[in-house]
Amino acid sequence: MKSALAILAAVAVVAIAGLAVPYNSQTADNLAQASAAERTETFAVENMFCALCPVTVKTAMERVAGVKDVSVSYETQSATVLFDPTIATPETIATASTNAGYPAHPTGG
Repeated sequence: MKSALAILAAVAVVAIAGLAVPYNSQTADNLAQASAAERTETFAVENMFCALCPVTVKTAMERVAGVKDVSVSYETQSATVLFDPTIATPETIATASTNAGYPAHPTGG
């Protein structure tokens, strides 16, 4: 029983480590250079306390129709989202994150 728990714990640690969402300025620059039909919005995201939190936020936001790319930064507690404003709105994107347990608010950027 103890060995099964140890194996399960090891698998969980490896899975969480492999799911870390990388954030770099080049990704943010790529989002900022979106075409005129696309819009970029930055969101302040609350309640991110572990390495898996950004993955959950990214997944929730990506599931919104019209969202093309999401970059989440654990360090700055923010997400930058590229989306088609004819399909998605900042409010629907923020609501998706909030419904996943991570309240998000557009910062106007």
